[in-house]
Amino acid sequence: MFFLTILLFSYPQMSQQIQKTTASGKGILSNPKLVLVKTSLNVVMNQNVTLCCCSASGPPPVRYTLFKHNQQVSSLNRSDSTPALFTLTISSASDLGPYKCKAEHNTSSDGKYSNSLNFTLIEPISKPVLSSPTSHTTKGQNVTLSCFSENGSLPITYIFFKGKQSISPPMMMHEREAAVIFLFVNSSTDSGTYKCKANNSFPSSMKYSNSFNFTLAEERSHSQALIISLGLILLLLIIGFALAIPFFIIPSYKAKKYKSTRPSTGFTSTVNVEETENDVIYAEIEPVKPEEEYINFSVIRREDEKAGKRECTTVYSRVLIRN
Repeated sequence: MFFLTILLFSYPQMSQQIQKTTASGKGILSNPKLVLVKTSLNVVMNQNVTLCCCSASGPPPVRYTLFKHNQQVSSLNRSDSTPALFTLTISSASDLGPYKCKAEHNTSSDGKYSNSLNFTLIEPISKPVLSSPTSHTTKGQNVTLSCFSENGSLPITYIFFKGKQSISPPMMMHEREAAVIFLFVNSSTDSGTYKCKANNSFPSSMKYSNSFNFTLAEERSHSQALIISLGLILLLLIIGFALAIPFFIIPSYKAKKYKSTRPSTGFTSTVNVEETENDVIYAEIEPVKPEEEYINFSVIRREDEKAGKRECTTVYSRVLIRN
C-alpha cells in the first residue's frame, strides 16, 4: 500500500519528464561538418573557394555562422535541410584560416561547432640553380651536383638529367634545402651537359635549371701546356735579345762608327807619265763620312830651293775619298 501511494504521486512528474525528453530529442542538433567544395585545400593567391556547413540531424530552421580566427565572417538561415554555402576569396595570408562554422536554432542560444579547416597557400617555384663544389675533375673522381630552388611552396620535387636522359629518381624535399646526387667520372662523356628540373603543387610550375659541365684535367693540361710553352719561348727570345744588345749590337755599332771616322795613313805613289822618270807623286788617302761619292785631289808641288842639288823633283798629293 505504501509503494502504491508513492507510485501514484511520482507518475505525473515522470510523465512530464518523458514528454520533455521526447520533445527535446526531436530538436537536438548534431555537430555540423565544415567541408571544402570541389577544390583542394592548397590554394593560390586571389583564388575563390567555397565552404559547406551542414548538420546531419535537427529540425529546421537552422542558422549557420562561419568564423575565421574566432571572428564572425558570415551567417545564413536555412528553413530546410539545405546546407549553407560560404564563398571566400584568398587575398592574403590571413585568409588561410582556421575556419569553423556554428549551427543553432533561432529560438535557442545553444549552438554546436564544427571541425576547423585551414588552407595552404602555394607559390610558384623560382628557376632552380644547378651547381657543384668544383667544375674541374679527373677520371676516376667522385663529384657532387646540387639543385636548389630558392622560392616556391614546399614540398619541391627535383630530377637530375644528363643531356635529355634522367639520371635520378624524383627527389621530394619537404624542407628548404637542395637535392644532391653523387657522380663517378669514368670518361669524357661524364663531363656533361647536366641539368635539373623542379616542380611543386602549383599549376604548371615545372622549371629547368642552368646547364653545367665539368672540365676534365686532361683537356685542360693540353691548352695549359701550350700556353706555358709559348710563354717560355717568348721569354727566351726577350732574354736573348737583351743579351745581344751589350755583347753584339753595341760593339758592332761602335766598330762601324770608329772605322768611318779613322783617317787612313797609307800612302801610294804614282808616276806621272807626263813628267820625267825621276818625278814621283805621293797621295794620302783619307776616307770621310759616306754622305756623297766623289774624290778630291789636292796636289802640292814642292820644289825645294836646293832642288838643283837633287837629280829629280818630288810632288806630294792628298787624296780624299768620300763614299
